[in-house]
Amino acid sequence: MKQALHLRLGQSLTMTPQLQQAIRLLQLSSLELQSEIQEALDSNLMLEVGEDGDENRSASEPNQTEQTSETTESSETPDNDASASMEADAMPDELAVDSNWDDVYENIQPPSQAASSEYDDREFEISDESGQSLQEHLRWQLELTPFSNTDRVIADALIDSIDDDGYLSTTTEEIHQSLATEEYDLELDEVEAVLHRIQNFEPAGVAARDLRESLLIQLRQLDGDNDHYEQTVTLLEQYFDLLANRDYAQLQRKLKIDEAELKNIIAYIQSLNPRPGNQISDKKPEYVIPDVFVKKVKNKWVVELNPDTAPRLRINSHYASMIKAVNNSADNTYMKNHMQEARWFIKSLMSRNETLLKVATCIVERQRAFLEHGEEAMKALVLHDIAEAVEMHESTISRVTTKKYMHTPRGIFELKYFFSSHVTTANGGECSATAIRALLKKLIAAENTNKPLSDSKLANILSDQGINVARRTVAKYREAMNIPPSNERKRLA
Repeated sequence: MKQALHLRLGQSLTMTPQLQQAIRLLQLSSLELQSEIQEALDSNLMLEVGEDGDENRSASEPNQTEQTSETTESSETPDNDASASMEADAMPDELAVDSNWDDVYENIQPPSQAASSEYDDREFEISDESGQSLQEHLRWQLELTPFSNTDRVIADALIDSIDDDGYLSTTTEEIHQSLATEEYDLELDEVEAVLHRIQNFEPAGVAARDLRESLLIQLRQLDGDNDHYEQTVTLLEQYFDLLANRDYAQLQRKLKIDEAELKNIIAYIQSLNPRPGNQISDKKPEYVIPDVFVKKVKNKWVVELNPDTAPRLRINSHYASMIKAVNNSADNTYMKNHMQEARWFIKSLMSRNETLLKVATCIVERQRAFLEHGEEAMKALVLHDIAEAVEMHESTISRVTTKKYMHTPRGIFELKYFFSSHVTTANGGECSATAIRALLKKLIAAENTNKPLSDSKLANILSDQGINVARRTVAKYREAMNIPPSNERKRLA
């Protein structure tokens, strides 16, 4: 074969670094965005946080309190200084496609004094206190309890085998086999004795082998402060299977009590904690920060961005004015690079907020019935509907609605919540899956607890209302809402 050079013309889709940055910021949650902004402030001396009431702050601030659904048109970022603007105009507005920042600008770390002190003064709720796990809480009580060396080894093994719900996840026989060595000549009774001592630890009901034993431990620690204490203990010790199967008629005959007394006993049992270990947890709470607020003003729903999700950023006028005055070429290049990156970052933030506001406004327009009347009025909505309305791609709508939250008079919801599939009604209309779930929840809440509605009965009731759903669909929606089947919902009247 003969080697030769050939020229070919072709077209392909590539993303500029600006677009890559805008897409990355678009899919960040509010907490992730705050971290990204903090990182940009630490690494770019040209960025600073604008003070409240600053008349000279840049019009390109990413969040403004007065920015509502009516202000969604994009605008260019004005510069704070005339000389800085002249220098910035000499830099390219767009990088070449399929390139990186480092291909054009040097990756120079900023000096330490360039970090913005204004941002450091912002008040944040920082909780660096590590919570105590259940095992640590039990070991703390173990240290306060007199144990022999052998019993302490057994106690450590038992505590290691307790799960997050507070139950013993392995049998005492397995623990005995693992510890019975030449060094420790143990009997199974010793393991049982140590287990009973640990079961007296807090929280009440911990280290039980099953739900029945946990409830009995909690009852015994209450010292019989209930009129039905003895009958409750008898029920749990001898007739727990009947209670689990909700065979209330048999329980009344076995305990020789009437329905009212049985109802009080069951209420007494339900006041106990079926998962005692959940009282002690080392998991930190996760806070949800809404990205947009929706409120009704003069009979009109208004959508506003949350001004606290990100600080107001602007170009530092002091450093911007030094670009032309700096004679050293290395320093001048360093400041130019950071100036352009700062402008692009602010512009990307503006693009993110405008897109988020536009999508949220469109969602509110489509789901006004939900805001007015609740879940039962939720309309069927898919990503394609919003994408067509705002003239964007579905992938962009998916990024905007992921991990973004909307604060409404009915609560805080993820934007994904407003999207659901539809079911065809008898008259040819559509009913969203969210509305059907709300109807099912309403029907189940109003059912006769002595004779709960089965999935087939629920499907028939919906069919009578013009909503054609199969029994399997009803079961799927019921399970999605963590509602037990009819045989487990049976209660005493």
